[in-house]
Amino acid sequence: MFYEVVPEGKVEGLTYDFDGSLLPGQIVLVPVGRRKVPGVVIKKVAQPDFPTKSILTILYSKPLPNHLLAAVKFLHEYYLAASGQAVAVVLPRGVEKKRRKTEQMFGDREKTKQFPDFAEIPLNTAQKKAFQSLQKAGEGTKLLRGITGSGKTNIYLKIALNAFKQQKSSIVLVPEIALTGQLVRVFQEVFGQNIVLIHSKQTEAERHRIFDSLLETEAPKIVIGPRSALFAPLSNLGLIIIDEEHETTYYQENAPRYSAVRVASLIAKELKIPLILGSATPTVEDFYLAKRKNALVEITEKAKKAAREPKIRVIDFKTRENFTKNRYFCNALLESIADNLARGWQTLIFHNRRGSAPLTICENCGEEIVCPNCYLPLTLHADKYELVCHTCEHREKVPSVCPKCGNAGVLHRGFGTKLLEAELKKLFPKARVARFDADNKKSESLDAVYDEVKNGEVDILVGTQTLAKGLDLPKLATVGVVQADAGLSLPDYAAEERAFQLITQVIGRVGRGHTERAEVIIQTFRPEHEIIQYAVAGDYLGAAEYLLKKRRRAGFPPFRFTAKIEITLKTESLVLKKVRTTAAKLARNKDLTVSPPMPAFHERTARGYTWQIIVRAKSRKVLIQAISGLDKNFKVTLDPPGLL
Repeated sequence: MFYEVVPEGKVEGLTYDFDGSLLPGQIVLVPVGRRKVPGVVIKKVAQPDFPTKSILTILYSKPLPNHLLAAVKFLHEYYLAASGQAVAVVLPRGVEKKRRKTEQMFGDREKTKQFPDFAEIPLNTAQKKAFQSLQKAGEGTKLLRGITGSGKTNIYLKIALNAFKQQKSSIVLVPEIALTGQLVRVFQEVFGQNIVLIHSKQTEAERHRIFDSLLETEAPKIVIGPRSALFAPLSNLGLIIIDEEHETTYYQENAPRYSAVRVASLIAKELKIPLILGSATPTVEDFYLAKRKNALVEITEKAKKAAREPKIRVIDFKTRENFTKNRYFCNALLESIADNLARGWQTLIFHNRRGSAPLTICENCGEEIVCPNCYLPLTLHADKYELVCHTCEHREKVPSVCPKCGNAGVLHRGFGTKLLEAELKKLFPKARVARFDADNKKSESLDAVYDEVKNGEVDILVGTQTLAKGLDLPKLATVGVVQADAGLSLPDYAAEERAFQLITQVIGRVGRGHTERAEVIIQTFRPEHEIIQYAVAGDYLGAAEYLLKKRRRAGFPPFRFTAKIEITLKTESLVLKKVRTTAAKLARNKDLTVSPPMPAFHERTARGYTWQIIVRAKSRKVLIQAISGLDKNFKVTLDPPGLL
C-alpha cells in the first residue's frame, strides 16, 4: 500500500510504500535522501507511476488527533509554510529517539478514576455575568476584555472546571515562561496533579515524555504553557484559553511564521469548542472584529471591592525642576519610594530597556561601537563591564580608547534597567532591590522568587515588560514608569498600540492589595501625546477608536490584509536592484497597494543588507496569490486581521 507522508523539514508530502495498514496522523520514520526523518501519515494514495521508498518503522501506533492534522494544513496554506516545517511544530524534537523507559506520567487507568468534588470558584456579580455570557455563547472564538484586576483568571478556572467535569481537557496559553508558574499555582489549587506544564526550557527528553503521555492518555488534563503548548496531542480537547492575547510573543518569528491566536481559532473551529481570548488591552484588530461578530464579552469592574483606583501623575521629563535630586527619577517618585520603605510597602520601577546604557560612542569622532554581526549599537552591562548585542548576544570587552581614532573619551549614553538598579541601590542603600529582565539567571528569575516577591521580601522591583504582565502583589503601593514614550516613535504601525498596552498593563499592577497608597508616576518627554493621555485615563475604547481611525486612513489591519516582504543579499547594490524589481512587479497588480522599498529595521547583518516592501490588499486571497510567486528565499511575514 502507498501513503502520503510529510517528513520534518523544508519539504512537502512524499509518497512511500508500506506493507500494512496505516491511519492518518500516525507518526513514522521515513528515509529522506540519506537521512532518516520522522514524519506524519496524511492519507492513503494510489500507486504512483514512479519508484518509491519504504516507510522504515511506525513510531507510534496511536495517531495524532485530527485537529493537529488540520493545524498542519492550516500552517501550510494560511502562512505559506512548507508542510514539513508545519509538522516540525507539532512533533517534539527527537521524537524518533528511543528513550529509557520511566514510570508513565499518567495513563488510561485515570480514565475511570472518580474525581473528588471540587471547591466552587467564587465569582462576583460582574464575573458571573461574563461567565454566563461565555457559557451561553458556546463554541467558537470569544474575546473577553476585562480591565486589569477584574479577575479574568477566576473565569478561566470556572470554565476549565466545567470542561474537566465533562472529561474534557483544556489548553491555557500564557505569553511567556516567566508568567507560567504564577498561573500554575492558581490552577493547581483547583486541579492538583492534573496540571501539565509545557515550555521551551524543558529538555528534549522531558518534552518527549510529556508528548508520549498526552498522546496515550484519555483522562482530562489542564495543559499550561507558552505558544508551543497549543500543539499538545490531546484527544479530548474541549477548551482553549489564551491569556493576554495581545502579546506579540504569540507570533512565531522564525519559520514557520504563524500566530498562535489564529491557529487556536482554527482548532476551536475544527473541534467546535470554545476559544477564549482574554486581555485588558486586546489588539484593536480583534476588538473591532469581535464587536462586528457579536463575540465580545466585557468586565469593567475590579474584582476586589477594597481595591483602590490608582492616583496617576504625569511628570514632564523636559522640566528639569522635576529632577533636582536625580537625573533618572523625579522628585515625586523618590519621595514616594522613601515613604514606601518606611511603611513596608513595595515600589515597582518599569523601563522597557535592559542593560546599563544602550549607546557607546566616541566623544571625539562620533564613532559608535556596534555589533560585528548585526551592526547595531552594543549595550553596556556595567555589572560585568562588557558590551552586549541584544539581538545576537555577541559580547566583547569595553574599549578603553576609540577603535577608530584612538581617543580615550569613550562615552556611554542612555540608560537601562541595570543602571536604574545600581542607581536605586546608591539612593536607598538599606532597601532590598531586585531587577527582573531577560538578563536574570534562572535562579534569579521572577518565576523562581515569586513567593518572596509577593510576600514583600523585595522592597523595590526594577524591570522590563515581565513586570507589567499578570503580577498580583498585595504590598505594591507605587509604580514608576521611567520613560513612557520610549516605544512611540518606532517605524511600525502597531508601535502606538503596544505602548498603550504596556502602560495600561503596568498601571494595573497597583490598586490590587491592602496598601493605603495606590500611585502611578509616569515620566515622559511627550505628556501631551494622545496615547499617553488615553493610558492615563484608562480609556481603552478611546485609544481603540483613535488607532482604528488611523489604521482605516492608512489602510492597515483590520481594514487591509498586509504582508511584509524582506529581501537580504550580500551587497547593498544587489539588494536595491532586487527590491526595486520586486516592488515594480507587485505594483502591476491593481488590487495591491505596494509601499516604496525601504531599509528593514535591522538593515545590515552578517548575512548582508535587508530591505523590505509592505504589500496590502482588501482580499487575503489576492495577497496570497501575489506573494506565492515570489522568490522562496524572501522572508514573508503575513499580518492578517484577527478572528477567523
